[in-house]
Amino acid sequence: MGRGVARKLIDAHLVEGEMVPGGVIGLSVDQTLTQDATGTLVMQELEALGLDRTRAGVSVQYVDHNLLQTDEKNAEDHAFLHSAARRYGMWYSKPGNGVSHPTHMQRFGVPGATMVGSDSHTCAAGSLGMLAVGVGGLEVAMAIAGRPLRVRAPLIWGVRLTGELPPWTSAKDVILEMLRRHGVKGGLNRIIEYHGPGVAALTAMDRHVIANMGAELGATTTVFPSDGAVRDFLRAEGREDDFTELLPDDDADYDVTDEIDLSGVEPLIARPSSPGDVVPVREVAGTDVSQVVIGSSANPGLRDYAVAAAMVRGRQTDSAVSFDVNPSSRQILSDLTRTGATLDLIQAGARIHQAGCLGCIGMGQAPAVGRNSLRTFPRNFPGRSGTEEDAVWLCSPETAAASALTGVITDPRDLAGELDLDRPDLRPPERSSVNTAMLVPPLPPEEAERVELVKGPNISALPDFPPLPDRIEAPVLLKVGDDVSTDEISPAGALALPFRSNVPRLAEFTFTRIDEDYPSRAKETAEGAGHIVVGGENYGQGSSREHAAITPRYLGLRAVIAKSFARIHWQNLANFGVLALRFAEPGDYDRVGSGDVLVLDGLEEALSSGSELTVRNTTRDEEYRLDHQLSPAQAEAVLAGGQIPLLARELH
Repeated sequence: MGRGVARKLIDAHLVEGEMVPGGVIGLSVDQTLTQDATGTLVMQELEALGLDRTRAGVSVQYVDHNLLQTDEKNAEDHAFLHSAARRYGMWYSKPGNGVSHPTHMQRFGVPGATMVGSDSHTCAAGSLGMLAVGVGGLEVAMAIAGRPLRVRAPLIWGVRLTGELPPWTSAKDVILEMLRRHGVKGGLNRIIEYHGPGVAALTAMDRHVIANMGAELGATTTVFPSDGAVRDFLRAEGREDDFTELLPDDDADYDVTDEIDLSGVEPLIARPSSPGDVVPVREVAGTDVSQVVIGSSANPGLRDYAVAAAMVRGRQTDSAVSFDVNPSSRQILSDLTRTGATLDLIQAGARIHQAGCLGCIGMGQAPAVGRNSLRTFPRNFPGRSGTEEDAVWLCSPETAAASALTGVITDPRDLAGELDLDRPDLRPPERSSVNTAMLVPPLPPEEAERVELVKGPNISALPDFPPLPDRIEAPVLLKVGDDVSTDEISPAGALALPFRSNVPRLAEFTFTRIDEDYPSRAKETAEGAGHIVVGGENYGQGSSREHAAITPRYLGLRAVIAKSFARIHWQNLANFGVLALRFAEPGDYDRVGSGDVLVLDGLEEALSSGSELTVRNTTRDEEYRLDHQLSPAQAEAVLAGGQIPLLARELH
């Protein structure tokens, strides 16, 4: 049988192992991506490793998340990241230049290349025919140091697309249809590869929308072919020479298959507070709306803003609605302005914000309590917006613009009929407003080695964690349910994120969205035997931020026992010496209570041999079987207290 695009990309970069699902493979890495919410730790890790210069082909540090400078902390981190990029031979994208994913696609994405990024939506680059994987910061640091990416070999999930999207639907409705069918765990340990005749009807930026939110399906990454649409995109960016055709074989074989007829897609919307709770817009039409936000890495293309501008042109949004526009890159804002769309949005009542993530990560645009906020964003986890009791819905730009005009959730097809609207005829410019002025190139090696890292008082040293003891006897300090996100473990938002470089201070926010007393209770265990957290299914879904592993570990977390783990967080736990264990019998989760004292014994032997473990609940006089699924390299890291001491020894 023939090979698909994903298999061709893996075969071209495979340096360790065999592509047997479930095994561990190592892939060479061509490019790395870091952003400011996670990149400060990456740079601290590079310093701890004693690295001289990036060994990847291209490394880019973006500043796109924490742009609001309400005090000195974010500005200090920006200065630190600028100095670190210069020191380690990286490109630096200045604050306000744009969200990392679309900006990287415009300026650096290359078909056929591999990339790792310290952001879970790194998979968006799959829109160009790249194998791009979101991972924890330490794994990016390892790739920058020239190490391969080690992942569990995934299944290849071939999704065949046919037909063309009908009027008033868009790529966002396609990925929402995937989430409606498969939920937030449907892509776990899978690469999603879209293929078939329907792919040709999607632009490169349409594909970005779909690939980006593959992260919400829990997928390892998403891949599209590199075809004429990719060539057109790169030509508009002045980079046609970077184009390489990469197509699936006619007889390509896939491990898992699915099919979507694009002509049957309808406007969809994800209800609060999960990207997987998807229903047709008409099912919830008429629900009051007080905020509509267009933008983010999930809908970053010129088309996504232009269609909204065309819909509101000559009209005024509802008086009760705050209509916010988050440009995804300075370049796209320039193109919007050049076409007149910016003026259409402003005259309709839109507030134009700077190019960046902002509201998507809870840095501004927080909605009112008890009021519905419609967003073209990728995530609506509880509290992620910056409002603890939020009600965030995820939808397409068409649905968002229609609802902004009416003040209630509105199917754009119904609004089109009511106002006699024609489908906007959107023709992107043949040449984008390319402007590289806010991209700072790497310094030559002889200059870079003289750069001193600029560290403000809010940048702490990375904590040193001791090796895992052979025996743990510790209380269950917290028991949580299914689908707990990293936003709930280590919150984003304007209060917490400015401390992303200050582990002791950030630790004070750990799990506070679930239990506000967790940090104070956890501190009491940190100097002793530590504590244990018990979780349900898909523990640690969402953002790749490794803070969600570091800060609980700093507070004394030694083990998490759950029904199952999200891929990135599971790896992050191992990277920082936290033992991740699964209930062999999921029903045993119900037998453990908060406050129970658990005993794990013989850990070195169990982790080294890969054997099953038994945990004894001394409070209830019961035992439960556990497994860890750690590779030998992961087990070694957990036993050593994390990857950094191991890597530092190897590099020197």
